[in-house]
Amino acid sequence: MQAASPRLLIVDGHAYAYRAFHAIQSLNGPDGAPTNAIYGFIKMLLKMETTLQPTHHCVVWDGGLCEKRMAALPEYKIQRPPMPGDLEKQLPEIESFLAASTIPSFVNEGVEADDWIASQADCAVRGGVEVVIASADKDFLQLVSDHVGLLNPNDKSETIWRIDQVRAKTGLDPEQVVDWLSLIGDSVDNIKGVPGVGPKTATDLLKQFGRIDAMYSRLGEVKSERIRANLQDAESIVRRNQKLIRLHADLPCDFQLEKLAVRAPDAMRLRPLYAKWGFKTLLAQLDATQSTQGSLL
Repeated sequence: MQAASPRLLIVDGHAYAYRAFHAIQSLNGPDGAPTNAIYGFIKMLLKMETTLQPTHHCVVWDGGLCEKRMAALPEYKIQRPPMPGDLEKQLPEIESFLAASTIPSFVNEGVEADDWIASQADCAVRGGVEVVIASADKDFLQLVSDHVGLLNPNDKSETIWRIDQVRAKTGLDPEQVVDWLSLIGDSVDNIKGVPGVGPKTATDLLKQFGRIDAMYSRLGEVKSERIRANLQDAESIVRRNQKLIRLHADLPCDFQLEKLAVRAPDAMRLRPLYAKWGFKTLLAQLDATQSTQGSLL
């Protein structure tokens, strides 16, 4: 049974494709082409759909790096290795699965998936829709609210993270996450933080001052002379980090909820794909579902 009120599931496409690719080390179709990312992606998505029972859903992909972030920090995400060739080959196949499954998929040139997801979530919430974002990216902690939850695949409990889970993880409210990450930095995105300020110290500082603006206006109240000096020396870095880490939830968003509604997959399009990839179990499940639905008509 689907959620009683509208629930939109937004899936971080590249994050789950990478996760699937690394979770299944070797899997090939009848033609010898790699299929590990395709299979893993499908299984994870189907499990999420079953668990969350969304009324609406979509998958969002990275369209490139944000020009403003690159201008502020030229080395932004520069340390990331190129996408493995075997994974890159499978992305169009995953897109074919999504199209056959009637699951909307979005990519905007020059727009990072995080920003597009933030904008979609904001549009949905303003329309009275509950949102669940599926991603392990800690940047999304800043979006968590009474109306936006986070499904973190690293959390084996499969709990939808709400404000309480953000507080348990960071010791802070979601509204303070941008400041928290600005102080400690983000090695994944190649963003350096304040020397000597780790997660616990950053949490203690923000518990004391609330926000970074208040901390810098009352810097003399920081007890540790070493931390105080480091904060003073790194103020321009911290201010820059705030702009880098804060997600852009104000992108132009032609949000039409009805276009994201969960619909039955197109079995005629899915069947040859499953056969091409050698997914016998998924093919049998699809045929069984079609047979059951046919008997109910």
